[in-house]
Amino acid sequence: MGSVEIPTKVLTNTSAQIKMPVVGMGSAPDFTCKKDTKEAIIEAIKQGYRHFDTAAAYGSEQALGEALNEAIQLGLVTREQLFVTSKLWVTENHPHLVLPALQKSLKTLQLDYLDLYLIHWPLSSQPGKFSFPIDVADLLPFDVKGVWESMEEALRLGLTKAIGVSNFSVKKLQKLLSVATVLPAVNQVEMNLAWQQKKLREFCNENGIVLTAFSPLRKGASRGANEVMENDMLKQIADAHGKSIAQISLRWLYEQGITFVPKSYDKERMSQNLRIFDWTLTKEDHEKIDQIKQNRLIPGPTKPSLNDLWDDEI
Repeated sequence: MGSVEIPTKVLTNTSAQIKMPVVGMGSAPDFTCKKDTKEAIIEAIKQGYRHFDTAAAYGSEQALGEALNEAIQLGLVTREQLFVTSKLWVTENHPHLVLPALQKSLKTLQLDYLDLYLIHWPLSSQPGKFSFPIDVADLLPFDVKGVWESMEEALRLGLTKAIGVSNFSVKKLQKLLSVATVLPAVNQVEMNLAWQQKKLREFCNENGIVLTAFSPLRKGASRGANEVMENDMLKQIADAHGKSIAQISLRWLYEQGITFVPKSYDKERMSQNLRIFDWTLTKEDHEKIDQIKQNRLIPGPTKPSLNDLWDDEI
């Protein structure tokens, strides 16, 4: 099976109308050894993946950088064909630390620029004190205006082609939009069939913000049964189309105009996640999917959880 041509989504809030591949390869902290990572990324590029999502906090930037460098050396891909996203961690989520953090990520990734740089959480904590989960005692006020001005400066300096956020509620986006000169291009959030975030989708659509779903298959910090992958009704829909539940889930996101970054290092599953572009869900499928019970999987990065992190939005 050759490589798949992945559709792109225009980031309308970028001056150059940059195109982002709708499927990216996620890389989260549960990283296997670096050798496996590199092999998986080279395999992904061979299959057609061009969009790679990482973050300073994941500890995966180095392995990703090495793999991308190798793929470029092998002539599998050029830098211009790649779309690389990284994220600013909460310890550096301060106006004077944004540029040094981005420069450090670039060095670790062995890149001259990022395609997209995101504020990882709408939280700031004590500089230099990395811990996960974040101790609530280490939190500091988040200067959204000052940090965003530094993000805009990174854009002007050409260190990144687009800027955005992650884990921002409608309320937090509204606050950002009220102080921003350049609007965020992307908001990356948990989104899947059991956490569809209709209100957030509508708000982002109205403001030209492209949504990227992490945990699109509701895998991650699994607590008990997976309400998506172990859902009988979704199994029936999948069987009717001759597809997997994962493919139904990703196809639903695609039909909503959502981009997504599943994390799979399994060759067959990586390939399956790309085979979603030549068929469609029916009206009945959508009606059934609308009935799925909704609840958030990832409560947030702090210990204990914060009451106002999500502003209680559904």
